[in-house]
Amino acid sequence: DMKPVKPWDLLNKDNWTMEEVRAKRIEICNACEHLSITRQCKKCMCFVDGKTRLENAFCPLRKW
Repeated sequence: DMKPVKPWDLLNKDNWTMEEVRAKRIEICNACEHLSITRQCKKCMCFVDGKTRLENAFCPLRKW
């Protein structure tokens, strides 16, 4: 049961995931056809470098 994440959740490091999890998420996003040149997901419009850091975040395509 995931709650929606907000950009300001990045301000609290208690919301951050482990670096290994983030690295795997970034790897998945980097290979995705929906990643824009500005490093935004074209499906949810989030900046993936921030969103992948949040423990309760998830990919809108359920890739992670």
